Amino acid sequence: MRLTPVVLALALAGPAFAGDDVTALKAELQRLAARLEVLEKHSQEMEKALASDRVSETEPEIATRLKAIEFQTLSMQKQARQIESLEGITVGASLTGVVQSAGAGATASGERERRANYRGDLSVTLPGGAMGDTEGSIFAHLRFGQGEGVGLRPTYASTPNTTAFQVGSVAAEDSFGILAQAWYQLKVPLLDGGSKANAREHLKFTFGKIDPFVFFDQNAAADDESTKFMNNVFVHNPLLDSGGDVGADAHGFAPGAVLQYTNERDKGAGWGLSAGVFGTSGTRTANSANFAGNLRSPLVILQAQKAAHLNYLPGNYRAYLWRHAGAAGYDNTERPHTGIGVSADQKVTDELTLFGRYGHQLKGKVRFDRAITLGAELNGAQWSRAADSIGFAAGALRTSRSFRIDSPVIDADNNGVADFGYRASGAETQFELYYRYRLNSRFELTPDLQRIRRPGADSTARAITVVGVRAKVGF
Repeated sequence: MRLTPVVLALALAGPAFAGDDVTALKAELQRLAARLEVLEKHSQEMEKALASDRVSETEPEIATRLKAIEFQTLSMQKQARQIESLEGITVGASLTGVVQSAGAGATASGERERRANYRGDLSVTLPGGAMGDTEGSIFAHLRFGQGEGVGLRPTYASTPNTTAFQVGSVAAEDSFGILAQAWYQLKVPLLDGGSKANAREHLKFTFGKIDPFVFFDQNAAADDESTKFMNNVFVHNPLLDSGGDVGADAHGFAPGAVLQYTNERDKGAGWGLSAGVFGTSGTRTANSANFAGNLRSPLVILQAQKAAHLNYLPGNYRAYLWRHAGAAGYDNTERPHTGIGVSADQKVTDELTLFGRYGHQLKGKVRFDRAITLGAELNGAQWSRAADSIGFAAGALRTSRSFRIDSPVIDADNNGVADFGYRASGAETQFELYYRYRLNSRFELTPDLQRIRRPGADSTARAITVVGVRAKVGF
């Protein structure tokens, strides 16, 4: 038999009450029993309502509210999981277009040329796992583009438009794309008894398909043709890039490995050492730069770098030595090439940054064996356009002694015609001026003017002038 709350209460209260007190107690207990029945009914309705994820107009209001809170909580947990899964992932993308013009006396075709090109870059960095305190990262870089740019008469400067990205094997009407870089990096903190977060010394080991200039010859004011100087002699050390000693593939990339040590114990005055070895292009190596041959004639490069402050303003100074075991000379013969270089950038005011590079060829038959480039970048804070910049650079590439002697008679392709047909002497000089106008945080326009004097160190050649404008959108 089921005992109701009323009967149970009376049994417990029994002899303690009599008369009117018992009547009042019974009435109170009946009200409590009715209330309990209502609560039990509501509880059953709540259980029934919460058993389903659906929201109904007939269910209790409190159930609807509980479901809303539950949905919000689940949504926040989902977003947190998504954020956690994206943590450590960075993405960058840009699209750069250039229009340039050169007169008939400046071009290889002998006609005035107006050329347009575009280049797109997409890069992704992903977490690459961890082993104890060692962290890994994965970097991938896709590049695509179309248009070769203007074709100048022979010059020591390899191109006035380093953004141009197309090869002759691709039809002009087709866009062209490659996996430019794909490398893996391990970062090892040197703890010295401390914690990983407080480590101020690190070893980094990187291997894969790499742009060597990401790790060597860097410069804060002159190393990005999509935002700063476009003439190749100002983008990298001319002996390595325009001169060809870097030995990378046709697009500037190569398989390789880089070992770096960085020391940041002295805040703002850190230093580091780097060593890299890269595959190179050439017949003796069967072009290992594009993975088609072995690495018996690699490029080896060593670099020391130091950060410094001048009146509390940052600067960076780098010195490096390279050896390319089988670089092609101006006579198309492959020999070991060796050189040294320095790259420096220094802020001298909050608005003005100075930069300079110097290269010196120690071994190898090259068209020019000395290269110096100097310049400055001034931001527009003085005229209330702090995001804008003016850049000016000047360079000189000095003709090597052997090329001065051999240039009139070189016939590297054995066709009975001298390749150059003149006696090179002195130095080719280059000048570039640009104004980068920031329209908004994603878009900028850059008018650009270039002047090349004594192109190819030919004293009889007319100076070359190239004008253009560059547009870039990206994040």
